[in-house]
Amino acid sequence: MAVLDRTNTTTGVAPSVDLGATLGWYRHGAGDPTTWLERCGRGIAGSGRFVRATWTPDGPATLMITWSPDAPLGADAWGPGSDWLLAQVPAMTGDLDAGAEHLELDPHPVVAATARANRHVRFGASATLYHELLPTIIEQRITSGEAKQQWGRLCHALSERAPGPFARLVLPPAPDVLRRQPSWWFHPLGIERKRAQPLVEVARHASKMWDWAELEPPEASRMLRLIPGIGVWTVGCVLAPALGDTDAVPVGDYHVKNVVAWNLVNEARATDERMLELLVPYAGHRGRVVQAIMRHGNGAPKFGPKQRIMPMSRW
Repeated sequence: MAVLDRTNTTTGVAPSVDLGATLGWYRHGAGDPTTWLERCGRGIAGSGRFVRATWTPDGPATLMITWSPDAPLGADAWGPGSDWLLAQVPAMTGDLDAGAEHLELDPHPVVAATARANRHVRFGASATLYHELLPTIIEQRITSGEAKQQWGRLCHALSERAPGPFARLVLPPAPDVLRRQPSWWFHPLGIERKRAQPLVEVARHASKMWDWAELEPPEASRMLRLIPGIGVWTVGCVLAPALGDTDAVPVGDYHVKNVVAWNLVNEARATDERMLELLVPYAGHRGRVVQAIMRHGNGAPKFGPKQRIMPMSRW
C-alpha cells in the first residue's frame, strides 16, 4: 500500500481535512454497489476506509483509501487503471482545495456559522465524469431514495465484478454495454425513457469525457450540455465532485433554492433566479456556501401533504 505525504508545500503542515465527509460525495447511498465508505468517528479525528470501483482512461480499476488521525493516508489500487487512480488520490481527497477561511468571517451570521461548521470539508476532484454522471442522471425528477435503488439495480443488471479482493463490489456499467440498451429495457428498473436516453447518450460520449475533465468548469459545462438530456441541474451536481468546482450550483433542484433562501433571507420559498441573486456576493464559492448551508443550516418550512411516490416500474 502506498503511503501518501499530505504535507502542504506552502505551510509545511498537514491539512486538517474531514476525509469521511470529503469522500462521501462520491457515494450514492449506503448501498452504492460501486463505492463503499466505512467510518469510525466523525470529523478530522475519525478514521475510515473508502473503496471505489470505476473506469479510467487505462481501463477498470479499484481504489482503496485508508486514514486515521495518527497515521499517514494510505492508498492502494487494483486493475489496469490502478496507476491512474493512485495519481488522482490527492485531488480526490481535497489537497487541491485550499478552503475558504474568509467565509467564516462573513457578515451574514448563517454563512459564517455554517462555514465554520464545514471548515474541514474539501471539494475533491475525481476526474471521472462518466461515473459521476450516471447516478446523477438517475436522480433527475425523482426522490433520493428511489434514485439510490435504481442506481443499484442498473449496476447489478449490467456491471461486471470490480478488480481486486472486494466481493460484491462492481464497476459502473461499461459504456459499450450501456449504450446498446434500448429505452424499454430500463423500464423494469424504474427508469423511464426521459432518463434512459441521457444514460445511453452519456455512454456514447464517454471516451471524450477524459479530455473534458481537464477543461475549466465553464467550458466543461458547455460541452456536457451538448449531450441531450444533460441540463443545468445535472451539470451543477456533477462539476463539484468530478472537477472540484467550488462555484457549481444545482440550479433547478426542488429543495436547494428554498433552503438557501430560508437561511439567507427567511423566505420559505424561492425561485432559482432568487437563489442565484442571493449567492452573487459569494461568486467563486457559491457551491461551497450552498454545501455548508445544506449540511449545517436549517431546512425550509414544509407545506402540504407529502407527495405520494408512484414506482415507474409498475406503470
